[in-house]
Amino acid sequence: MNIGFLASHNGSNMQAIVDACKAKLLDGVPAAVVSNNADSRVLARAREEAIPSYHLSSRTHPEPEELDQAIADVMKMHAVDVVVLAGYAKKLGPKTIANYDGRILNIHPALLPKFAGKGMYGMGVHEAVIASGDVESGVSIHLVDAEYDTGRIVAQSRVIVKRTDTPQTLAKRVLEREHAFVPEVLQRIATGEIELPLQ
Repeated sequence: MNIGFLASHNGSNMQAIVDACKAKLLDGVPAAVVSNNADSRVLARAREEAIPSYHLSSRTHPEPEELDQAIADVMKMHAVDVVVLAGYAKKLGPKTIANYDGRILNIHPALLPKFAGKGMYGMGVHEAVIASGDVESGVSIHLVDAEYDTGRIVAQSRVIVKRTDTPQTLAKRVLEREHAFVPEVLQRIATGEIELPLQ
Protein backbone atom coordinates (compact mmCIF):
# COMPACT_ATOMS: atom_id res chain seq x y z
CA MET A 1 0.00 0.00 0.00
CA ASN A 2 1.60 3.24 -1.17
CA ILE A 3 0.98 6.05 1.30
CA GLY A 4 1.04 9.73 0.37
CA PHE A 5 1.27 12.48 2.98
CA LEU A 6 0.08 16.06 3.17
CA ALA A 7 1.48 18.00 6.12
CA SER A 8 2.23 21.58 7.09
CA HIS A 9 4.48 21.53 10.11
CA ASN A 10 6.32 18.97 12.22
CA GLY A 11 5.13 15.74 10.64
CA SER A 12 5.50 13.56 13.73
CA ASN A 13 2.57 11.36 12.65
CA MET A 14 4.22 10.87 9.27
CA GLN A 15 7.40 9.84 11.08
CA ALA A 16 5.46 7.36 13.22
CA ILE A 17 3.99 5.81 10.06
CA VAL A 18 7.41 5.66 8.38
CA ASP A 19 8.89 4.03 11.48
CA ALA A 20 6.08 1.45 11.53
CA CYS A 21 6.79 0.62 7.88
CA LYS A 22 10.51 0.20 8.59
CA ALA A 23 9.73 -2.01 11.60
CA LYS A 24 7.48 -4.22 9.42
CA LEU A 25 4.49 -3.36 11.60
CA LEU A 26 2.78 -1.75 8.63
CA ASP A 27 2.63 -3.26 5.14
CA GLY A 28 3.05 0.11 3.50
CA VAL A 29 5.49 2.24 1.52
CA PRO A 30 5.84 5.97 2.26
CA ALA A 31 5.55 7.11 -1.35
CA ALA A 32 5.45 10.93 -1.34
CA VAL A 33 5.25 13.92 0.98
CA VAL A 34 3.69 17.26 0.04
CA SER A 35 3.87 20.32 2.29
CA ASN A 36 2.54 23.82 1.80
CA ASN A 37 5.38 25.08 4.03
CA ALA A 38 8.83 25.11 2.40
CA ASP A 39 10.54 25.32 5.80
CA SER A 40 8.48 22.61 7.50
CA ARG A 41 10.10 19.91 9.58
CA VAL A 42 8.06 17.34 7.66
CA LEU A 43 9.98 18.08 4.45
CA ALA A 44 13.26 17.74 6.33
CA ARG A 45 12.06 14.41 7.74
CA ALA A 46 11.12 13.25 4.24
CA ARG A 47 14.57 14.12 2.91
CA GLU A 48 16.20 12.29 5.81
CA GLU A 49 14.09 9.20 4.98
CA ALA A 50 14.71 9.51 1.22
CA ILE A 51 10.99 9.91 0.52
CA PRO A 52 10.11 12.02 -2.54
CA SER A 53 9.07 15.40 -1.17
CA TYR A 54 7.49 18.50 -2.62
CA HIS A 55 6.72 22.05 -1.53
CA LEU A 56 3.41 22.93 -3.19
CA SER A 57 1.59 26.05 -2.05
CA SER A 58 0.14 29.36 -3.22
CA ARG A 59 3.77 30.48 -3.62
CA THR A 60 4.49 27.77 -6.20
CA HIS A 61 1.00 27.76 -7.72
CA PRO A 62 -0.87 31.07 -7.16
CA GLU A 63 -4.07 29.76 -8.79
CA PRO A 64 -5.99 27.36 -6.47
CA GLU A 65 -6.99 25.14 -9.40
CA GLU A 66 -3.35 24.74 -10.47
CA LEU A 67 -2.27 23.91 -6.92
CA ASP A 68 -5.02 21.33 -6.60
CA GLN A 69 -3.96 19.74 -9.89
CA ALA A 70 -0.30 19.73 -8.87
CA ILE A 71 -1.07 17.89 -5.61
CA ALA A 72 -3.24 15.37 -7.44
CA ASP A 73 -0.48 14.88 -10.04
CA VAL A 74 2.17 14.15 -7.40
CA MET A 75 -0.02 11.52 -5.77
CA LYS A 76 -0.77 9.92 -9.13
CA MET A 77 2.89 10.00 -10.21
CA HIS A 78 3.88 8.03 -7.11
CA ALA A 79 0.98 5.57 -7.45
CA VAL A 80 -0.40 6.54 -4.04
CA ASP A 81 -3.18 4.31 -2.74
CA VAL A 82 -4.07 6.18 0.45
CA VAL A 83 -3.47 9.84 1.32
CA VAL A 84 -2.88 10.76 4.97
CA LEU A 85 -3.34 14.33 6.19
CA ALA A 86 -0.75 14.53 8.96
CA GLY A 87 -1.38 18.02 10.25
CA TYR A 88 -2.25 19.68 6.94
CA ALA A 89 -3.47 23.22 7.53
CA LYS A 90 -5.16 23.76 4.17
CA LYS A 91 -8.42 22.65 2.63
CA LEU A 92 -8.05 20.16 -0.21
CA GLY A 93 -9.24 21.06 -3.69
CA PRO A 94 -11.95 19.21 -5.63
CA LYS A 95 -9.54 17.48 -8.03
CA THR A 96 -7.53 15.82 -5.26
CA ILE A 97 -10.69 14.85 -3.38
CA ALA A 98 -12.27 13.40 -6.53
CA ASN A 99 -9.15 11.43 -7.49
CA TYR A 100 -8.86 9.93 -4.00
CA ASP A 101 -12.50 9.90 -2.94
CA GLY A 102 -12.87 7.64 0.07
CA ARG A 103 -9.10 7.17 0.37
CA ILE A 104 -8.02 10.41 2.06
CA LEU A 105 -7.65 10.12 5.83
CA ASN A 106 -7.40 12.94 8.33
CA ILE A 107 -6.19 12.64 11.92
CA HIS A 108 -8.26 14.74 14.33
CA PRO A 109 -7.14 15.11 17.99
CA ALA A 110 -10.58 14.66 19.58
CA LEU A 111 -13.59 12.36 19.44
CA LEU A 112 -15.62 13.53 16.46
CA PRO A 113 -18.25 14.80 15.97
CA LYS A 114 -17.28 16.86 19.03
CA PHE A 115 -14.76 19.71 18.77
CA ALA A 116 -14.86 19.82 14.99
CA GLY A 117 -15.08 22.34 12.20
CA LYS A 118 -13.19 25.34 10.90
CA GLY A 119 -10.63 26.64 13.37
CA MET A 120 -10.73 23.45 15.44
CA TYR A 121 -7.17 22.21 15.14
CA GLY A 122 -4.01 21.99 17.21
CA MET A 123 -4.01 23.32 20.73
CA GLY A 124 -7.39 24.97 20.22
CA VAL A 125 -9.02 21.53 20.22
CA HIS A 126 -7.45 20.54 23.54
CA GLU A 127 -8.32 23.91 25.09
CA ALA A 128 -11.96 23.35 24.07
CA VAL A 129 -11.97 19.83 25.51
CA ILE A 130 -10.58 21.03 28.86
CA ALA A 131 -13.03 23.95 28.96
CA SER A 132 -15.96 21.61 28.28
CA GLY A 133 -15.27 19.48 31.32
CA ASP A 134 -15.40 16.28 29.27
CA VAL A 135 -13.79 13.28 30.96
CA GLU A 136 -12.45 11.79 27.75
CA SER A 137 -10.94 12.88 24.49
CA GLY A 138 -8.99 10.89 21.94
CA VAL A 139 -8.12 10.42 18.29
CA SER A 140 -10.44 10.23 15.30
CA ILE A 141 -9.36 9.04 11.87
CA HIS A 142 -11.93 10.06 9.29
CA LEU A 143 -12.41 10.32 5.55
CA VAL A 144 -11.90 13.75 4.04
CA ASP A 145 -14.62 15.44 2.03
CA ALA A 146 -15.23 19.02 0.93
CA GLU A 147 -15.99 20.30 4.46
CA TYR A 148 -13.98 20.37 7.68
CA ASP A 149 -14.21 17.21 9.83
CA THR A 150 -17.49 15.96 8.36
CA GLY A 151 -16.27 12.82 6.56
CA ARG A 152 -17.19 9.37 7.79
CA ILE A 153 -15.27 8.13 10.83
CA VAL A 154 -12.94 5.21 10.08
CA ALA A 155 -11.72 4.55 13.63
CA GLN A 156 -11.44 6.20 17.05
CA SER A 157 -9.35 5.70 20.17
CA ARG A 158 -10.16 7.19 23.55
CA VAL A 159 -7.84 9.07 25.89
CA ILE A 160 -8.95 9.84 29.46
CA VAL A 161 -8.92 13.49 30.48
CA LYS A 162 -7.37 13.80 33.94
CA ARG A 163 -8.58 16.35 36.45
CA THR A 164 -5.06 17.77 36.54
CA ASP A 165 -4.76 18.07 32.76
CA THR A 166 -3.87 21.29 31.01
CA PRO A 167 -4.34 21.64 27.25
CA GLN A 168 -0.60 20.98 26.93
CA THR A 169 -0.54 17.75 28.96
CA LEU A 170 -3.65 16.46 27.21
CA ALA A 171 -2.17 17.32 23.81
CA LYS A 172 0.98 15.35 24.65
CA ARG A 173 -0.96 12.20 25.58
CA VAL A 174 -3.31 12.43 22.60
CA LEU A 175 -0.32 12.83 20.25
CA GLU A 176 1.38 9.81 21.81
CA ARG A 177 -1.79 7.81 21.19
CA GLU A 178 -1.92 9.05 17.59
CA HIS A 179 1.60 7.81 16.95
CA ALA A 180 0.57 4.25 17.86
CA PHE A 181 -3.04 4.28 16.66
CA VAL A 182 -2.65 5.70 13.17
CA PRO A 183 -0.20 2.99 11.97
CA GLU A 184 -2.49 0.36 13.53
CA VAL A 185 -5.47 1.63 11.54
CA LEU A 186 -3.42 1.86 8.34
CA GLN A 187 -2.36 -1.76 8.81
CA ARG A 188 -6.02 -2.76 9.13
CA ILE A 189 -6.60 -0.98 5.81
CA ALA A 190 -3.56 -2.67 4.23
CA THR A 191 -4.81 -6.13 5.24
CA GLY A 192 -8.37 -5.43 4.07
CA GLU A 193 -9.89 -5.56 7.56
CA ILE A 194 -11.04 -1.99 6.89
CA GLU A 195 -12.12 -1.55 3.27
CA LEU A 196 -11.85 1.89 1.66
CA PRO A 197 -14.03 3.50 0.62
CA LEU A 198 -16.20 2.53 3.58
CA GLN A 199 -19.21 0.44 2.64
